[in-house]
Amino acid sequence: MDLVDLVRRFVGRRILVLGDLVADQYILGYTARVSREAPVLILRYDSEKIALGGGANALHNIHSLGGIPLPVGVVGDDEMGIRLLEIMEGKGIDTSGVVVVPGWRTVTKTRILAGGHHTVKQQVVRIDKEPRGEVPSAVVEEVEARFLERADQVDAIMVSDYGYGVISPRFFRLLPSWVERCPVTVDSRYRVLEFKGVTAATPNEPETAAALGVDRIENGNVEWAGRRLLELTGDRAVLVTRGKKGMALFLATGEVYHIPIFGTDEVADVTGAGDTVIATFTLALAAGASFLEGARLANYAGGIVVMKSGTATVAQGELLEAAKSQYEKEQG
Repeated sequence: MDLVDLVRRFVGRRILVLGDLVADQYILGYTARVSREAPVLILRYDSEKIALGGGANALHNIHSLGGIPLPVGVVGDDEMGIRLLEIMEGKGIDTSGVVVVPGWRTVTKTRILAGGHHTVKQQVVRIDKEPRGEVPSAVVEEVEARFLERADQVDAIMVSDYGYGVISPRFFRLLPSWVERCPVTVDSRYRVLEFKGVTAATPNEPETAAALGVDRIENGNVEWAGRRLLELTGDRAVLVTRGKKGMALFLATGEVYHIPIFGTDEVADVTGAGDTVIATFTLALAAGASFLEGARLANYAGGIVVMKSGTATVAQGELLEAAKSQYEKEQG
């Protein structure tokens, strides 16, 4: 299928996004001087912003690419939880699948960026605020109920598991039952082997290495790693993202594809690149793409987003332009 046509077919595809919703907070300041109190820099506050992070970034990418995300997850009734809902609702995203838990701390990653008035600000420290304790069992049941209410109404199901407990082990048994109805994709930071029998998983190299109990994934063992993940999970495909080395796609039917990096390897920021990859890959499968077509488009999108600073998304127009330019290049 023509990749340009595929991107156009993203519009209106309904994707259920089950995942850990994170608030990405950025505080920007100017370097002032060294403190007298301690050998640290004093930053003069400039501005701050809140962005959709984690699973929320993945669904934001679906939205920016023309799809319709239906989030299912958890936030607290704190300031960051309210801000996340406001941002999503402001973009026209249906948040009725999000459970608001009184007293729960919304996962928040605060990045402090510093620099001069005429220089690019660099991240100097990150502070993570996470919930205390496990997700209450009543909340787990409510998340499952909201998932079931929506799962029959979508073109694909995408799981964004950052390890914050929203996705309970019940879903390990539940998700495979949807594979015959629609694509089910998984991006899991710590539990890729637990999600067995789904359509596709999209781990990066460190996640793949951790799952297989090896130190690292290199050119010499990447094919063994991809095939081993397929064997252990029973998934139909595994797409391993490899940073500057591109991607490697492994199919249960035996094919292996090595996809070189799109664009330059001089990246600006890798924050959230995995969210962009799985969002694009899932939308492509929902639009009728083959695994290889979906991986190629995801590779384009990943190459675009790492050239942007902070938590970012790829617009449908940007992906269309990349697909067109690559087609013209291939045609000579």
